[in-house]
Amino acid sequence: MARMNRPAAVEELKKYGISTIVKVCEATYDTAHVEKEDIHVLDWPFDDGAPPSNQIVDDWLSLVKIKFHEEPGGCIAVYCVAGLGRAPVLVALALIEGGRKYEDAVQFIKQKRHGAFNSK
Repeated sequence: MARMNRPAAVEELKKYGISTIVKVCEATYDTAHVEKEDIHVLDWPFDDGAPPSNQIVDDWLSLVKIKFHEEPGGCIAVYCVAGLGRAPVLVALALIEGGRKYEDAVQFIKQKRHGAFNSK
């Protein structure tokens, strides 16, 4: 995630209207540069291949509900080391909570990100 410290990365986040980044892996970089640009970073780590805790699931679904109600058209970035496993699980939960069948949510994510779900 060191790339997020580069100005071009911040501009890319802003281009998509991202105001919040949820990191689901261990902290590996300084978030001050990103936060200075009014992009809030939340650290909700959980082990790769493991399910998120009930608290993370509750916090995630609450965040999604609040952010998309307050900022229609806004975007939340979810970050894990490789973008495989942890981040896609949270995206799938949001899609399911939004009304998609779980099979459709998983298939949609797999179409967008090959290998999104690891075998664990």
